[in-house]
Amino acid sequence: MATTVTERPGDAPSFETTPIGRRRKRTDLAMRIVVTLAFVIALVPLISLLWLTISKGLAWLSWDFVSTDMVGVFGSMTSGGILHAILGTLQITAWATLISVPIGLLTAIYLVEYGRGALARTLTFFVDVMTGIPSIVAGLFAFALFTLIFGTSYRAGIMGSIALSVLMIPVVVRSTEEMLKLVPNELREAAYALGVPKWLTIIKVVLRTALGGIVTGVVLAIARVIGETAPLLLTVGLVAQVNTNMFDGRVATLPVFAYRSYQQGGIGMDRAWAAALVLIVIIMVFNLIARAISKKFSIAQK
Repeated sequence: MATTVTERPGDAPSFETTPIGRRRKRTDLAMRIVVTLAFVIALVPLISLLWLTISKGLAWLSWDFVSTDMVGVFGSMTSGGILHAILGTLQITAWATLISVPIGLLTAIYLVEYGRGALARTLTFFVDVMTGIPSIVAGLFAFALFTLIFGTSYRAGIMGSIALSVLMIPVVVRSTEEMLKLVPNELREAAYALGVPKWLTIIKVVLRTALGGIVTGVVLAIARVIGETAPLLLTVGLVAQVNTNMFDGRVATLPVFAYRSYQQGGIGMDRAWAAALVLIVIIMVFNLIARAISKKFSIAQK
């Protein structure tokens, strides 16, 4: 038996019974449907790409594949692996992070806490410009820089790290800047009222409060560059063996290995899919670590 809503004199109009309320309810339902459909459509290419990479990559993935390099492997030989590319990717990304994070963090601190006038506006402008530069331009910059200093024949892993750091710095600056702006000014004022100097307030209060978001931003910057191929093709190229010396000789990386292997065709295409799957797993591990660190240092968890 249906129930009717009765309105007493003086009561506010019911949302379900007024024409405006019913129209808003229909509009809300329509927008929910549109947003849900947009979300599903956006997931289709992502899920299809993951499914294709996993299905093709798992067929070739094995312990021998991730624990050996390509020394002595040529033609249609089925042996060989990506150990040299995994280590090279981790080395180059680690050095790029060591270069980018201090520069990006200090720049963001200056822009939020100290920056005023023309210098701050100039820094903001150049950060915005660097955010949109193509990755190949970063590779050309690193190649030209080391060519001018060491000559055209010089190749080293540090060249790739410099190229990736050019892409990482603006991401770190922007993400850190936004996290620092979210820190309430009341926390700063409370520290100043206790006589704490500004530099110590930034270290102990501001950075501590925003640490979770900063770590997440750094991981996003790493994920932004770890799969770049163009700058690494120009700077470090590809070798068949492990090279742990970042200042001498070419260094293999997973993106370049996958690119070169796919170009070869045949068995090389299988190696390329497996290398792409390993790269996705590495990025996923970085994201899980970032989530754990962010949760550990989050103020909301205290």
